[in-house]
Amino acid sequence: MKKLLKKMCVPVLVMGAVFILFQFVLFIGYVPTESMEPTIHKGSYIVGTRILGELKVGDVIVFRHEGRLLVKRIKAVGGDMVIHKGKKMVVPGGCFYVVGDNREVSSDSRIWEEPFVSLKNVIAFI
Repeated sequence: MKKLLKKMCVPVLVMGAVFILFQFVLFIGYVPTESMEPTIHKGSYIVGTRILGELKVGDVIVFRHEGRLLVKRIKAVGGDMVIHKGKKMVVPGGCFYVVGDNREVSSDSRIWEEPFVSLKNVIAFI
């Protein structure tokens, strides 16, 4: 019984470490659309970090929006002024205005009724 326990110890520890790594540190995802082309091609796999520092304009993030995970570029951060559907708006603190690099096909802040992505919905930084 002790031999079996010793044999299982290393694989269980490795599996636990890998689980913790992907749950709290790394993010692996798939990009099914062309909204981020040419930066990220349709069908690409991406690796990001879940450890977020200060996010700024130009950063690419993965976030939850209406039940889906999306990948977009930050166009404006809290306090910045944006023009959304012809109206000037200030991005609220702790929020982002995001756009896809391929603006012609991207569903992003420019067309959403609620255009801002809250920091609490950000999953990873690419």
